[in-house]
Amino acid sequence: MRTDSSPAAASRGAPPAATLPSREHLPAAWRDVPVPVLDVVIPVYNEEKDLGPCVLRLRDHLARTFPYPFRVTVADNASTDSTPRVAAGLAASVPEVRHVRLDQKGRGRALRAVWSASDAPVLAYMDVDLSTDLNALLPLVAPLISGHSDLAIGSRLARSSRVVRGPKREFVSRTYNLILRGSLHARFSDAQCGFKAIRGDVARVLLPLVEDTGWFFDTEMLVLAERAGLRIHEVPVDWVDDPHSSVHLVRTATDDLRGVWRVGRALAVGALPLDRLARPFGDDPRDRGLTGVPGGLTRQLVGFCVVGALSTLFYLLLYSGFRTFTGSQAANALALLVSAVANTAANRRLTFGVRGRGRAVRHQAQGLVVFAIGLALTSGSLAALGAASGDPAHSTELAVLIAANLAATVLRFLLLRAWVFPDRGETASGATALPGATAPAPATALAEATAPPEAKAPAATPAPAVTPAPDTTPAPDAQTPAPHDHPRTAR
Repeated sequence: MRTDSSPAAASRGAPPAATLPSREHLPAAWRDVPVPVLDVVIPVYNEEKDLGPCVLRLRDHLARTFPYPFRVTVADNASTDSTPRVAAGLAASVPEVRHVRLDQKGRGRALRAVWSASDAPVLAYMDVDLSTDLNALLPLVAPLISGHSDLAIGSRLARSSRVVRGPKREFVSRTYNLILRGSLHARFSDAQCGFKAIRGDVARVLLPLVEDTGWFFDTEMLVLAERAGLRIHEVPVDWVDDPHSSVHLVRTATDDLRGVWRVGRALAVGALPLDRLARPFGDDPRDRGLTGVPGGLTRQLVGFCVVGALSTLFYLLLYSGFRTFTGSQAANALALLVSAVANTAANRRLTFGVRGRGRAVRHQAQGLVVFAIGLALTSGSLAALGAASGDPAHSTELAVLIAANLAATVLRFLLLRAWVFPDRGETASGATALPGATAPAPATALAEATAPPEAKAPAATPAPAVTPAPDTTPAPDAQTPAPHDHPRTAR
């Protein structure tokens, strides 16, 4: 599938250059280095009472169950109570804990700042109230360590989840996720559960694309990852609602709806460079060509049939409306013209996976040529019907048009596939590749992505949004940021 949303790349017709290495299992050598494999971030704001018990419980759980080095990072979002003092005390007394102080509020801002500066290959976060059972933590991060998935989320809406919460929060959660499915075509089940993880190499490329700094941060990150073709693993969780939660439902819901509109609009116009999240060609088993099986044919047929059925209904409604004030030939031409533009746009995006505005005008022009062929076929059918029966009934005209459109539909698919949206992806060496294919990444890039941190060259500049608390950072935090870090100033 074509995942390039940048107009420049689309206009060149070239596949996007991969910016992510192939997914690989973390080497066993990580167990013997001081840098943690897992960095669990706990964003807090005025949590002086719950912070200490939460961090100690999480640290003890990881020490008993997690087979790799780990770290717990307390991200203080400009707390005004004694939360900074409690966090500093934990960092000073527990070797696996560090404290980061931010001067602005926002859960998304805290996660972006800490994750961008972390040297761990697997990053996670959870709410300070520990509403999620910690037994789900290892299943959450295991697919990321193994290289199976790019992101992982806990789901309170999965069938096997066990959730205890009031009806109001249950209704709000399910309604919000239904909105995401209907408006952004999200396939993940729970966007707002405070229990998520991401691979470090993915975070360094994905986070700069995420604009929100508050509660919508999670949703935006997941939607962009899913649209870019990254794999999101879901873990059913046991979850008990915190009755003292400080989340303001109305304000949060309003901000989330604004975020849904902003992201939906950006995706619709192809404004997001999702091609930056491409994996090397061959990382996806669907990249392998099979003799006698055209790439993506089955998916394209299904998409084309769905679009075609909806377009036919749209066409018939238009024809019936135009027929009330004009003749059959004019009504047919107008209905075909309007539905053809909509059909080409829908097939471009949904059937053949072309994103962005590059070549959109050319595709529409070619689509109009296909429309002209369909017009000739359907108009010829109407002319033949008129010559045969003189003044046919409206129902007879519709029946003839349905048959003519079925024939035109088969011809339209063949023309769209072979002429309007052909597979022309080529690798850098000039060899023909499947759509969305990219040149294999050099072996050095893969080695750098999976090697223990002490083998990597240090970066020059740390993330500016993170301010470690003075004299409380333990030895593991003295590591310099990974070479691929992209610091982003908190907004």
